[in-house]
Amino acid sequence: MSDAWMPLGVVLSSFLPGLVIFFLAESRIRLRTALNLVGAFAKLGLIGVMLWGVVNEHEYVFRHTVLPGLDLVLKADALALLFVTLSAVLWLFTTFYAIGYLEGSPHRSRFFGFFSLCVTATVGVAMAGNLFTFFLFYELLTLSTYPLVVHRGTEKALRAGHVYLAYTLGGGAVLLVGTVWLYGLAGQVDFAHGGALAALPPESFAQLQVIFLLLIAGVGVKAALVPLHGWLPMAMVAPAPVSALLHAVAVVKAGAFGIVRIVYEVYGIEFAQSLDLLTPLAFAAAATILWGSLRALFQDDLKRRLAYSTVSQVSYIALGIALFGPVGTVGGLVHLVHQGIMKITLFFCAGNYAETLGIHKVSEMDGAGRRMPLTTLAFSVAALGMMGAPLTAGAVSKAWLMDGAHAADMGWAVAVLWTSSLLNAAYFLPILWRAWFRPAPRKWPKENIAVRGWRETAWLLLLPPLATGLAVVMIGIFAEAFWSPLTWARLIADREYLQ
Repeated sequence: MSDAWMPLGVVLSSFLPGLVIFFLAESRIRLRTALNLVGAFAKLGLIGVMLWGVVNEHEYVFRHTVLPGLDLVLKADALALLFVTLSAVLWLFTTFYAIGYLEGSPHRSRFFGFFSLCVTATVGVAMAGNLFTFFLFYELLTLSTYPLVVHRGTEKALRAGHVYLAYTLGGGAVLLVGTVWLYGLAGQVDFAHGGALAALPPESFAQLQVIFLLLIAGVGVKAALVPLHGWLPMAMVAPAPVSALLHAVAVVKAGAFGIVRIVYEVYGIEFAQSLDLLTPLAFAAAATILWGSLRALFQDDLKRRLAYSTVSQVSYIALGIALFGPVGTVGGLVHLVHQGIMKITLFFCAGNYAETLGIHKVSEMDGAGRRMPLTTLAFSVAALGMMGAPLTAGAVSKAWLMDGAHAADMGWAVAVLWTSSLLNAAYFLPILWRAWFRPAPRKWPKENIAVRGWRETAWLLLLPPLATGLAVVMIGIFAEAFWSPLTWARLIADREYLQ
């Protein structure tokens, strides 16, 4: 019984503190902080126990019958724990960062309440054991992130929020249609290694192809596949901790993770290949990779440049999934983790520039490296990782993706990855050049935090990007270690292809 309740405990560890936080007065800073941190550490403790169990092929499944033939299922398997661990660790760093970022701001209880609900929905998406459960948490994620996007309450924020809702609720409606159609065709479909649909008769294959398109389109909105990506750059009006959540932990990753679940554990990789579904997905991912990189080149707003970079980089995951073979699978899965760590570092640093010096644009970055060397060092490491520089997390995932493309005999995908890396350099290197080598202006746009020795900004703003920036390097150097995301991705690939 304790094993069955552990996945539910992971969900409740952020849900229950979030409910309490909603009712706290703004002045209850210590209690609000304690609730956030107790929830975060409790979640990490439960995940640690389940990681050990899953390595030893132990199962953690919570199942509750909602209606006859319709179950709410939470399952902590190897694939779920890859995403859950990423979410829990980065939530902890983002919590510290958000406490420092929002110091003195209004509506902090509302913010941290929805912040906790957002993480609850994310881990629910990760541990969903069937499409019904996945859909419930997927929509909860939409509803819990909307108040975070519009948190500032400005006209621009509200407009971005409306666009965000239009896209994500529309995607949710398409996902619902595909889910209901599949339920009518195959009954309740639990996520399972090797998929669950191969036993259906051949006369249903045409329907399954259309259903696949609906399901991928539904999750593709949050994964920001072109042309479903329009909401993401607009959502950058949100505070930096929210941008970090959207890009590295929650919304975008939930969409990418949905693609993984649909391909591997609804259809099954071999069955999806037999239905000729993987090549169109690979083409869609490749188009998104190139389009996002090209658009990033022409953005002067720093967060918008990072947003288009996310559009491009997250589709590496979809491309890896669509490369038929375990090598591409490993590359896609490990990039889900690596991209999250690199991207959250970049958004933390962007928030530091904005909060400390009032820098919001690439053209304002001149000399920022000398004024904020530690922040800019973290930014530089993450940016180099995005380019695939040696000894970084990005180099590991890009190498596996390229090897996967070679193994699948898809030379055009190798060309796409090389082109993307060159474009990554084209839109990141000018930022680094300005920050480190251009002379600083006489006056920053709006200097809010004065430098004090090594403390170039508030400690709670500085320490999270330094920690995640260090992780970008450590994961690259120790990629073969037993604790690395690469080792875990290999474990998942072995189980998905050896069924």
